[in-house]
Amino acid sequence: MQKTIAQSWQEKVKEFAAASEELGQLHPEILEVAYQQQWFKLFVPKIYGGPGKKLPEILRLEEALAEADGSLGWTVTLCAGAGWFAGFLDADLAKEIFADRTVCFAGSGAIGGTATKTANGYLINGHWKYASGALHATIFTANCTLQNEDGSELLDEAGNPEVKSFILKKDEINILPGWSYFGLIATGSHAFDVIDVEVPSNRTFKINNTIEVADEGFDYPFLQLAETTLAVNNLGMANHFISLVESAFYARSGLKRYTEAQIAFFDRELKASKQNLAKAKAAFYAVFDESWAELTSNRIVRESQLKKVSLSSRQLAHLCRKIADSLFIYGGLEAARKETEINRVWRDLHTSSQHALLTFES
Repeated sequence: MQKTIAQSWQEKVKEFAAASEELGQLHPEILEVAYQQQWFKLFVPKIYGGPGKKLPEILRLEEALAEADGSLGWTVTLCAGAGWFAGFLDADLAKEIFADRTVCFAGSGAIGGTATKTANGYLINGHWKYASGALHATIFTANCTLQNEDGSELLDEAGNPEVKSFILKKDEINILPGWSYFGLIATGSHAFDVIDVEVPSNRTFKINNTIEVADEGFDYPFLQLAETTLAVNNLGMANHFISLVESAFYARSGLKRYTEAQIAFFDRELKASKQNLAKAKAAFYAVFDESWAELTSNRIVRESQLKKVSLSSRQLAHLCRKIADSLFIYGGLEAARKETEINRVWRDLHTSSQHALLTFES
Protein backbone atom coordinates (compact mmCIF):
# COMPACT_ATOMS: atom_id res chain seq x y z
CA MET A 1 0.00 0.00 0.00
CA GLN A 2 1.38 3.38 -0.99
CA LYS A 3 2.28 5.59 1.95
CA THR A 4 1.05 9.20 1.80
CA ILE A 5 3.18 11.87 3.45
CA ALA A 6 1.15 14.67 5.00
CA GLN A 7 1.90 18.12 3.63
CA SER A 8 3.70 20.32 6.17
CA TRP A 9 2.28 23.71 7.05
CA GLN A 10 5.33 25.32 5.43
CA GLU A 11 4.58 23.56 2.15
CA LYS A 12 0.91 24.53 2.35
CA VAL A 13 1.82 28.18 2.94
CA LYS A 14 4.31 28.22 0.08
CA GLU A 15 1.67 26.73 -2.24
CA PHE A 16 -0.99 29.35 -1.45
CA ALA A 17 0.95 32.50 -0.44
CA ALA A 18 0.75 34.10 -3.90
CA ALA A 19 -2.95 33.26 -4.11
CA SER A 20 -3.47 34.96 -0.76
CA GLU A 21 -2.04 38.16 -2.18
CA GLU A 22 -4.39 37.95 -5.17
CA LEU A 23 -7.35 37.49 -2.82
CA GLY A 24 -6.27 40.31 -0.53
CA GLN A 25 -6.63 38.02 2.49
CA LEU A 26 -5.24 34.71 3.69
CA HIS A 27 -6.28 31.87 1.41
CA PRO A 28 -8.92 29.51 2.89
CA GLU A 29 -6.39 26.66 2.77
CA ILE A 30 -3.97 28.69 4.92
CA LEU A 31 -6.76 29.79 7.25
CA GLU A 32 -7.71 26.17 7.81
CA VAL A 33 -4.14 25.37 8.84
CA ALA A 34 -4.24 28.37 11.20
CA TYR A 35 -7.42 27.05 12.82
CA GLN A 36 -6.00 23.54 13.12
CA GLN A 37 -2.79 24.85 14.70
CA GLN A 38 -4.71 27.38 16.86
CA TRP A 39 -2.40 30.16 15.71
CA PHE A 40 -5.01 32.86 16.37
CA LYS A 41 -5.40 31.51 19.93
CA LEU A 42 -1.71 31.28 20.84
CA PHE A 43 -2.02 33.36 24.00
CA VAL A 44 -5.46 32.03 24.99
CA PRO A 45 -5.30 30.13 28.31
CA LYS A 46 -6.15 26.44 28.40
CA ILE A 47 -9.14 27.14 30.64
CA TYR A 48 -10.72 28.88 27.64
CA GLY A 49 -9.76 26.13 25.19
CA GLY A 50 -6.58 27.73 23.89
CA PRO A 51 -3.06 26.27 23.80
CA GLY A 52 -1.82 28.70 26.45
CA LYS A 53 1.53 29.28 24.76
CA LYS A 54 4.06 31.60 26.38
CA LEU A 55 5.80 34.53 24.73
CA PRO A 56 9.27 32.90 24.33
CA GLU A 57 7.78 30.09 22.26
CA ILE A 58 5.39 32.39 20.42
CA LEU A 59 8.20 34.69 19.25
CA ARG A 60 10.07 31.78 17.66
CA LEU A 61 6.91 30.55 15.98
CA GLU A 62 6.00 34.00 14.64
CA GLU A 63 9.50 34.32 13.19
CA ALA A 64 8.98 31.02 11.37
CA LEU A 65 5.53 32.05 10.13
CA ALA A 66 6.84 35.36 8.79
CA GLU A 67 9.70 33.56 7.07
CA ALA A 68 7.19 31.30 5.33
CA ASP A 69 5.00 34.25 4.32
CA GLY A 70 5.04 37.83 5.56
CA SER A 71 1.28 38.31 5.42
CA LEU A 72 0.70 35.11 7.37
CA GLY A 73 3.23 36.01 10.06
CA TRP A 74 1.89 39.55 10.39
CA THR A 75 -1.76 38.50 10.52
CA VAL A 76 -1.15 35.81 13.12
CA THR A 77 1.01 38.19 15.15
CA LEU A 78 -1.55 40.98 15.24
CA CYS A 79 -4.59 38.75 15.67
CA ALA A 80 -3.04 36.42 18.23
CA GLY A 81 -1.61 39.48 19.96
CA ALA A 82 -5.12 40.86 20.32
CA GLY A 83 -6.13 37.43 21.60
CA TRP A 84 -3.70 38.07 24.47
CA PHE A 85 -6.48 40.25 25.85
CA ALA A 86 -8.08 36.98 26.95
CA GLY A 87 -6.23 37.42 30.22
CA PHE A 88 -8.20 40.58 30.99
CA LEU A 89 -11.70 39.66 29.82
CA ASP A 90 -14.77 38.81 31.83
CA ALA A 91 -14.56 35.03 32.30
CA ASP A 92 -18.05 34.24 30.98
CA LEU A 93 -17.50 36.43 27.93
CA ALA A 94 -14.13 34.79 27.26
CA LYS A 95 -15.62 31.29 27.43
CA GLU A 96 -18.30 32.30 24.94
CA ILE A 97 -15.88 33.94 22.51
CA PHE A 98 -13.18 31.28 22.49
CA ALA A 99 -15.62 28.40 22.08
CA ASP A 100 -15.58 29.35 18.38
CA ARG A 101 -13.01 27.25 16.53
CA THR A 102 -12.45 30.07 14.03
CA VAL A 103 -12.28 32.89 16.55
CA CYS A 104 -9.92 35.63 15.45
CA PHE A 105 -9.39 39.05 17.03
CA ALA A 106 -8.69 42.14 14.94
CA GLY A 107 -8.55 45.76 15.96
CA SER A 108 -6.54 48.88 16.47
CA GLY A 109 -4.44 50.29 19.27
CA ALA A 110 -5.53 53.82 18.40
CA ILE A 111 -8.16 55.69 20.38
CA GLY A 112 -10.68 56.12 17.60
CA GLY A 113 -14.06 56.27 19.26
CA THR A 114 -16.29 57.27 22.14
CA ALA A 115 -18.24 55.17 24.61
CA THR A 116 -21.23 56.81 26.24
CA LYS A 117 -22.42 55.23 29.49
CA THR A 118 -25.98 53.92 29.32
CA ALA A 119 -28.26 52.10 31.76
CA ASN A 120 -27.23 48.73 30.31
CA GLY A 121 -23.66 49.33 29.18
CA TYR A 122 -22.06 51.65 26.64
CA LEU A 123 -23.05 53.21 23.33
CA ILE A 124 -20.10 52.96 20.92
CA ASN A 125 -19.27 55.22 17.98
CA GLY A 126 -15.98 55.58 16.14
CA HIS A 127 -13.59 54.80 13.32
CA TRP A 128 -10.40 52.73 13.49
CA LYS A 129 -7.73 51.95 10.88
CA TYR A 130 -5.36 49.05 10.20
CA ALA A 131 -7.28 46.05 11.55
CA SER A 132 -5.13 43.20 10.25
CA GLY A 133 -7.19 40.11 9.47
CA ALA A 134 -10.41 42.14 9.30
CA LEU A 135 -11.97 40.05 6.53
CA HIS A 136 -11.94 36.82 8.54
CA ALA A 137 -11.96 38.22 12.09
CA THR A 138 -14.88 37.32 14.36
CA ILE A 139 -14.08 39.81 17.14
CA PHE A 140 -12.90 43.42 16.94
CA THR A 141 -11.26 45.40 19.73
CA ALA A 142 -11.54 49.17 19.91
CA ASN A 143 -10.22 51.83 22.27
CA CYS A 144 -12.65 54.56 23.25
CA THR A 145 -12.75 57.61 25.47
CA LEU A 146 -15.59 57.45 27.97
CA GLN A 147 -18.18 60.19 28.07
CA ASN A 148 -21.40 61.15 29.78
CA GLU A 149 -24.74 61.36 28.00
CA ASP A 150 -24.26 65.11 27.55
CA GLY A 151 -21.03 64.48 25.65
CA SER A 152 -18.67 65.57 28.41
CA GLU A 153 -15.62 63.40 28.97
CA LEU A 154 -15.21 61.16 31.98
CA LEU A 155 -11.86 61.72 33.66
CA ASP A 156 -9.61 59.27 35.46
CA GLU A 157 -7.99 59.83 38.86
CA ALA A 158 -5.21 61.89 37.25
CA GLY A 159 -7.68 64.18 35.52
CA ASN A 160 -7.10 62.73 32.04
CA PRO A 161 -9.80 61.45 29.68
CA GLU A 162 -10.59 57.88 30.70
CA VAL A 163 -9.96 55.28 28.02
CA LYS A 164 -11.21 51.71 27.91
CA SER A 165 -11.00 48.90 25.38
CA PHE A 166 -14.15 47.25 24.06
CA ILE A 167 -15.05 43.92 22.53
CA LEU A 168 -17.20 44.14 19.41
CA LYS A 169 -18.66 41.33 17.33
CA LYS A 170 -18.36 41.15 13.58
CA ASP A 171 -22.03 41.94 12.94
CA GLU A 172 -21.68 45.13 14.99
CA ILE A 173 -18.97 46.75 12.87
CA ASN A 174 -18.66 47.95 9.29
CA ILE A 175 -15.49 47.05 7.39
CA LEU A 176 -14.21 49.91 5.25
CA PRO A 177 -11.98 48.56 2.46
CA GLY A 178 -8.88 50.70 2.22
CA TRP A 179 -5.75 48.58 2.58
CA SER A 180 -4.15 49.92 -0.62
CA TYR A 181 -0.50 49.55 0.39
CA PHE A 182 2.08 47.74 -1.72
CA GLY A 183 2.96 45.08 0.85
CA LEU A 184 1.35 42.74 3.35
CA ILE A 185 -1.59 42.72 0.97
CA ALA A 186 -2.99 39.42 2.22
CA THR A 187 -3.31 40.77 5.76
CA GLY A 188 -6.43 42.65 4.63
CA SER A 189 -5.67 45.34 7.21
CA HIS A 190 -8.79 47.38 6.52
CA ALA A 191 -10.43 50.07 8.59
CA PHE A 192 -13.73 49.66 10.38
CA ASP A 193 -16.30 51.89 12.00
CA VAL A 194 -19.10 51.53 14.53
CA ILE A 195 -22.30 53.58 14.56
CA ASP A 196 -24.56 53.67 17.63
CA VAL A 197 -23.88 50.14 18.85
CA GLU A 198 -24.78 49.43 22.47
CA VAL A 199 -22.73 46.77 24.23
CA PRO A 200 -23.09 45.36 27.75
CA SER A 201 -20.68 46.41 30.49
CA ASN A 202 -18.82 43.09 30.47
CA ARG A 203 -17.50 43.90 26.98
CA THR A 204 -14.93 46.35 28.33
CA PHE A 205 -11.45 45.68 29.69
CA LYS A 206 -8.09 47.24 30.52
CA ILE A 207 -4.80 45.50 29.75
CA ASN A 208 -2.07 45.08 32.37
CA ASN A 209 -4.68 46.00 34.95
CA THR A 210 -6.79 43.29 36.59
CA ILE A 211 -5.64 39.90 35.28
CA GLU A 212 -8.63 37.56 35.22
CA VAL A 213 -6.76 34.23 34.87
CA ALA A 214 -4.11 32.62 37.02
CA ASP A 215 -1.68 32.11 34.16
CA GLU A 216 1.88 33.18 33.51
CA GLY A 217 2.76 36.01 31.13
CA PHE A 218 -0.20 38.36 31.17
CA ASP A 219 1.83 40.71 33.34
CA TYR A 220 4.56 41.12 30.70
CA PRO A 221 4.40 44.80 29.61
CA PHE A 222 2.33 45.24 26.46
CA LEU A 223 4.74 47.71 24.82
CA GLN A 224 7.62 45.23 24.84
CA LEU A 225 5.29 42.40 23.85
CA ALA A 226 4.28 44.43 20.80
CA GLU A 227 7.84 45.48 19.92
CA THR A 228 9.27 41.99 20.15
CA THR A 229 6.53 40.35 18.12
CA LEU A 230 6.86 42.97 15.38
CA ALA A 231 10.64 42.61 15.35
CA VAL A 232 10.56 38.85 14.80
CA ASN A 233 8.26 39.37 11.84
CA ASN A 234 10.88 41.56 10.22
CA LEU A 235 13.50 38.94 11.09
CA GLY A 236 11.54 36.14 9.45
CA MET A 237 10.95 38.16 6.28
CA ALA A 238 14.62 39.18 6.12
CA ASN A 239 15.74 35.55 6.37
CA HIS A 240 13.36 34.65 3.56
CA PHE A 241 14.61 37.53 1.42
CA ILE A 242 18.27 36.61 1.91
CA SER A 243 17.55 33.05 0.79
CA LEU A 244 15.71 34.26 -2.29
CA VAL A 245 18.45 36.75 -3.22
CA GLU A 246 21.05 34.03 -3.07
CA SER A 247 19.00 31.83 -5.42
CA ALA A 248 18.11 34.71 -7.72
CA PHE A 249 21.69 35.92 -8.13
CA TYR A 250 23.01 32.54 -9.25
CA ALA A 251 20.01 32.01 -11.53
CA ARG A 252 20.48 35.30 -13.39
CA SER A 253 20.74 34.87 -17.13
CA GLY A 254 23.50 37.47 -17.27
CA LEU A 255 25.68 35.86 -14.62
CA LYS A 256 28.43 35.10 -17.17
CA ARG A 257 29.04 38.81 -17.74
CA TYR A 258 30.29 39.13 -14.13
CA THR A 259 33.93 38.59 -13.30
CA GLU A 260 35.14 36.12 -10.69
CA ALA A 261 36.05 39.08 -8.50
CA GLN A 262 32.51 40.48 -8.76
CA ILE A 263 30.93 37.14 -7.87
CA ALA A 264 33.33 36.82 -4.94
CA PHE A 265 32.28 40.30 -3.81
CA PHE A 266 28.63 39.21 -3.80
CA ASP A 267 29.56 36.11 -1.83
CA ARG A 268 31.25 38.26 0.82
CA GLU A 269 28.26 40.62 0.98
CA LEU A 270 25.89 37.70 1.35
CA LYS A 271 28.01 36.03 4.01
CA ALA A 272 28.36 39.27 5.97
CA SER A 273 24.59 39.85 5.82
CA LYS A 274 23.88 36.37 7.15
CA GLN A 275 26.44 36.72 9.93
CA ASN A 276 25.26 40.18 10.98
CA LEU A 277 21.65 39.10 11.07
CA ALA A 278 22.46 35.94 13.02
CA LYS A 279 24.43 38.00 15.55
CA ALA A 280 21.59 40.51 15.95
CA LYS A 281 19.07 37.68 16.29
CA ALA A 282 21.09 36.01 19.04
CA ALA A 283 21.48 39.32 20.89
CA PHE A 284 17.76 40.05 20.61
CA TYR A 285 16.66 36.69 21.97
CA ALA A 286 19.25 36.83 24.75
CA VAL A 287 17.93 40.20 25.96
CA PHE A 288 14.31 39.11 25.67
CA ASP A 289 14.87 35.76 27.38
CA GLU A 290 16.56 37.56 30.27
CA SER A 291 13.51 39.81 30.66
CA TRP A 292 11.21 36.79 30.65
CA ALA A 293 13.35 35.05 33.27
CA GLU A 294 13.07 38.15 35.45
CA LEU A 295 9.31 38.15 35.09
CA THR A 296 8.89 34.49 35.98
CA SER A 297 11.30 34.75 38.92
CA ASN A 298 10.41 38.15 40.35
CA ARG A 299 6.95 38.88 38.87
CA ILE A 300 8.35 42.12 37.49
CA VAL A 301 10.93 43.20 34.92
CA ARG A 302 13.36 45.98 35.72
CA GLU A 303 12.83 49.16 33.74
CA SER A 304 16.45 49.05 32.58
CA GLN A 305 15.89 45.56 31.14
CA LEU A 306 12.69 46.62 29.40
CA LYS A 307 14.60 49.46 27.74
CA LYS A 308 17.13 46.91 26.48
CA VAL A 309 14.30 44.82 25.04
CA SER A 310 12.85 47.84 23.25
CA LEU A 311 16.22 48.92 21.87
CA SER A 312 17.15 45.42 20.74
CA SER A 313 13.76 45.02 18.98
CA ARG A 314 14.17 48.24 17.02
CA GLN A 315 17.81 47.57 16.17
CA LEU A 316 16.92 44.14 14.83
CA ALA A 317 14.06 45.51 12.72
CA HIS A 318 16.24 48.28 11.28
CA LEU A 319 19.03 45.84 10.43
CA CYS A 320 16.56 43.60 8.60
CA ARG A 321 15.45 46.45 6.35
CA LYS A 322 19.01 47.67 5.74
CA ILE A 323 20.18 44.20 4.74
CA ALA A 324 17.25 43.82 2.35
CA ASP A 325 18.09 47.17 0.76
CA SER A 326 21.78 46.36 0.37
CA LEU A 327 21.06 42.98 -1.25
CA PHE A 328 18.12 44.01 -3.44
CA ILE A 329 20.31 45.00 -6.37
CA TYR A 330 21.68 41.46 -6.67
CA GLY A 331 18.24 40.02 -7.39
CA GLY A 332 18.08 41.57 -10.85
CA LEU A 333 14.83 42.50 -12.56
CA GLU A 334 13.09 39.49 -11.02
CA ALA A 335 13.36 41.27 -7.69
CA ALA A 336 11.55 44.26 -9.21
CA ARG A 337 8.77 42.24 -10.89
CA LYS A 338 5.70 42.41 -8.67
CA GLU A 339 4.50 38.88 -9.50
CA THR A 340 7.62 37.19 -8.10
CA GLU A 341 8.09 35.75 -4.64
CA ILE A 342 11.24 37.77 -4.00
CA ASN A 343 9.44 41.01 -4.82
CA ARG A 344 6.53 40.09 -2.57
CA VAL A 345 8.87 39.42 0.35
CA TRP A 346 10.71 42.71 -0.24
CA ARG A 347 7.40 44.62 -0.31
CA ASP A 348 6.13 42.86 2.80
CA LEU A 349 9.32 43.64 4.72
CA HIS A 350 9.28 47.29 3.75
CA THR A 351 5.63 47.62 4.71
CA SER A 352 6.08 45.96 8.09
CA SER A 353 9.09 48.17 8.84
CA GLN A 354 6.81 51.24 8.63
CA HIS A 355 5.09 50.42 11.92
CA ALA A 356 5.31 53.40 14.28
CA LEU A 357 6.89 51.33 17.08
CA LEU A 358 9.85 50.60 14.82
CA THR A 359 10.38 54.06 13.31
CA PHE A 360 13.37 55.14 15.38
CA GLU A 361 16.29 52.81 16.00
CA SER A 362 17.10 54.35 19.38
